[in-house]
Amino acid sequence: MNARPNTPLLDKVKVPADLRRLPESDLPQLAAELRAELIDAVSVTGGHLGAGLGVVELTVALHHVFDTPSDRLIWDVGHQAYPHKILTGRRDRIRTLRAEGGLSGFTRRSESEYDPFGAAHSSTSISAGLGMAVARDLKGACNNVIVVIGDGAMSAGMAYEAMNNAGALDARLVVILNDNDMSIAPPTGAMSAYLARLVSGRTYRSLRDTAKQLAKKLPKFLAEKARRSEEYARGFLTGGTLFEELGFYYVGPIDGHNLEHMLPVLKNVRDTIDGPVLIHVVTQKGKGYAPAEAAADKYHGVNRFDVITGAQAKPPANAPAYTRVFADTLVEEAARDERIVAVTAAMPSGTGLDLFGELFPSRTFDVGIAEQHAVTFAAGLATEGLKPFAAIYSTFLQRGYDQIVHDVALQNLPVRFPIDRAGFVGADGATHCGAFDTTFLASLPGMVVMAAGDEAELRHMVRTAADYDEGPISFRYPRGNGVGVDMPERGSVLEIGKGRVLREGSKVALLSFGTRLADCLLAAEELSAAGLSTTVADARFAKPLDEDLVRRLAREHEVLVTVEEGAIGGFATQVLHFLAHQGLLESGVKVRPLVLPDAFTDHAKPEKMYAEAGLDAAGIVRTVFAALGSRASQAARA
Repeated sequence: MNARPNTPLLDKVKVPADLRRLPESDLPQLAAELRAELIDAVSVTGGHLGAGLGVVELTVALHHVFDTPSDRLIWDVGHQAYPHKILTGRRDRIRTLRAEGGLSGFTRRSESEYDPFGAAHSSTSISAGLGMAVARDLKGACNNVIVVIGDGAMSAGMAYEAMNNAGALDARLVVILNDNDMSIAPPTGAMSAYLARLVSGRTYRSLRDTAKQLAKKLPKFLAEKARRSEEYARGFLTGGTLFEELGFYYVGPIDGHNLEHMLPVLKNVRDTIDGPVLIHVVTQKGKGYAPAEAAADKYHGVNRFDVITGAQAKPPANAPAYTRVFADTLVEEAARDERIVAVTAAMPSGTGLDLFGELFPSRTFDVGIAEQHAVTFAAGLATEGLKPFAAIYSTFLQRGYDQIVHDVALQNLPVRFPIDRAGFVGADGATHCGAFDTTFLASLPGMVVMAAGDEAELRHMVRTAADYDEGPISFRYPRGNGVGVDMPERGSVLEIGKGRVLREGSKVALLSFGTRLADCLLAAEELSAAGLSTTVADARFAKPLDEDLVRRLAREHEVLVTVEEGAIGGFATQVLHFLAHQGLLESGVKVRPLVLPDAFTDHAKPEKMYAEAGLDAAGIVRTVFAALGSRASQAARA
């Protein structure tokens, strides 16, 4: 067991006001202690490590210079905010991170007054910050609004929409671009810091404003040349031309691990700049922890690990992970069909498409954090006869919904949507829970909506999607491992809109859509042992619905329970709609839909979340007994 780090300075900092009382000469030591505490805490809890390590000094500097929480500090995505949580009164709970009843892995308004905006999806921070800045001005307040956004999040159009609006409004807003991949420009040491300090200072701004006033008095053609000369000269030195065009005053790049460089710049910006300003800070993911520096991708999100060696705890090797089954199957199908291409929105490893990219680099497209673009880009590929698989997490696919409706479904284009992270996702909580995709996709005309009941079914669905050219098609599957069924050598092409029956009975019918199928089979065993003959069916399709199967189950059973890992309005709604129009709800069958709770559910272990939602075997059995009434319950207990 690792010994807790020695943190005498950090022990004195309960809230940022304590940090602001420290002399600047103590801040490097505080940063070192904060980094050690972060490493130790995440080694216990798991979670996002690399991003937090990269912003330790920046976090210290921001809370030292700005008067949080009166000054609003917004962290884009939020997974870089672990150091912020430690400094803002949550250190005593940091080892509950992502555990049931513990701290969220992201910023959360209900958790702390120091979290003015909740975030877990990227690129929302500038829009939210601009809203706060405008609200401040309308109320006549004078606090600062500071946004920290990573360079990856700048690949999303929403960030530029917000910056364009901020520039047009000339709102007083500080945006810090955390460039943690050297993606725009590397820092140039002392000279870079000097330039940043110079251009953020009052003297330079006064000279620049004076030059602008003089330029106005020049003939038009000379004034334009003067403006361009100043702009491009400064852009050449600092790389800020793009942001200037959006109306932001650009400062940087500066070394995000050097407090002597950052502190004067932040103070200058706080005290002298009135409009929107962007500070370009260059940091290193995993800074200060050798294993994370050496493999930033592997330490972005980690399991529990040994601080000394960096070795991460490995989950038990049971059935293969659904993500890996999808990736391997897609690779196999792509080897047979060169028209198959893969699209991801900045999640190549999370979706398994990194494996596809290794074998088919020219057929793999990572478009960045731009789900809207990913969907329409895939639509364009489909118009030319290619077979695009746009692999996007359920919770991220929400961001491209208009494009699914307008650019894919309306034109009936055969875009394939593999939807990972369907259902509960455990430690990532409500922000990443895949609850709504079945509901919002099944409402679209012409959309084929599938869900894999197990890992073998997932292989069938990948092949089915590859074979299907009549329009858009989706298939969903959860995070985590499969159930250990025998895997076919190659998936089969499923008949569209046809489910399957795994077990025949006569009194109770359990109709599953997705991987609750395993719990339906367990529930059937228990029900049968209680004398209730039970049918178990795998719907496979929410749309088109297997009407013959649903009709038979309703006519031949006393109770029909639908089970799905989705929100109200999904698969069960399709079933109930059909039964109502067929007049089968009046026939005496008792229909009970089981869905995810109509609430945003906090993080916990998935198995407990499903149990509390009544979607495990025990919950299914309780639902059947409740539908049959007290006599059946008494008989079962006897």
